[in-house]
Amino acid sequence: MPMIRFLCMAACALLCTAASPARADMFRVGRLLCSSSPRVGLVLGSAQSLRCVFFSRRRLRQYVYEGRIRRVGLDLGVTSAGSLSWTVFAKNSQIGSATLRGNYVGASGNVAFGPGLGANVLIGGSRRSVMLQPISIERSIGINLAAGVTNLTLGPRGRR
Repeated sequence: MPMIRFLCMAACALLCTAASPARADMFRVGRLLCSSSPRVGLVLGSAQSLRCVFFSRRRLRQYVYEGRIRRVGLDLGVTSAGSLSWTVFAKNSQIGSATLRGNYVGASGNVAFGPGLGANVLIGGSRRSVMLQPISIERSIGINLAAGVTNLTLGPRGRR
């Protein structure tokens, strides 16, 4: 089992490194923290509800978003509610309450046997002007193995 876990983590790291776009023209604008609902892998995919808070780097503002993350690919197992964290990059440094609204697409993978970790590479948002850092940190508890294509949809829910 330790060998399978090591291979899964290595595959996630390789997948995330290979799929990350260049960010030479991007500004680091803040952090997006999301809490997720429990997930049941349905062999070929899964879906989770998210509640996210964006913390702006320049101004001390917070914007609340609700979303849904869908995975298509290998997804076996069950995980409890968890959390995801991304550094957010944008093409300009002006961030408003609806800037992160939109669809993000990319690759993801995670493994859990008790405590679990995952990685997500997503790009998209308003006019594809926002990138969620190549490797997000995903924490959960359960028994799960997942790798595939991920779609994240975010909608604004106001300022906190």
